[in-house]
Amino acid sequence: MDKSKIKNLIFLAIIVVLIIPQTRKPIQVLLQKGVMLIRKPSIEKKEASVKLTEYNWNLIDGTNAGYNLQEAKGKVILINFWATWCPPCIAEMPSLQRLYDDYKDKVVFLFVTNEELSDITPFLEKKQYTFEVYRPTSNYPAIFDVTSIPRTFLIDKEGNIIIDESGATNWNSETVRSTIDGLLK
Repeated sequence: MDKSKIKNLIFLAIIVVLIIPQTRKPIQVLLQKGVMLIRKPSIEKKEASVKLTEYNWNLIDGTNAGYNLQEAKGKVILINFWATWCPPCIAEMPSLQRLYDDYKDKVVFLFVTNEELSDITPFLEKKQYTFEVYRPTSNYPAIFDVTSIPRTFLIDKEGNIIIDESGATNWNSETVRSTIDGLLK
């Protein structure tokens, strides 16, 4: 068999693997993890950052307990919009879990999804994620105009959006950790 036929067979095999749902998602997650190795979050200068002024946003957690963003005012906040079916979201979740493990007592973490608990709970249990997930019960503040996921915001104590990042990102990086450490001082 000549080289061009071998290349065509390999190309065809890749296409077939990407078409089959059972193999497509893991491959997409793997590719997104590769992107995360290269991609760094953009840190906004405080004077150039957008400011969160509207904190009235109602959420519910996995036990249907209510939470209003107003409770986080004056604290460092990390808000992550995500879904269980989203490969870039799945790719960045381990780094978010590690960040959560180290900062859960110092930073308000809000992992927000529109999915039902019947989809969220098995996903969290299978992956052994320990962070709380919230679902919105009211419209989010306009500043969180989320048109694609994952989208993550890091907000300082004064409401300045220090990081506004779309796509899979390594949230457990030294850059993010030193930024959070600076915000906590």
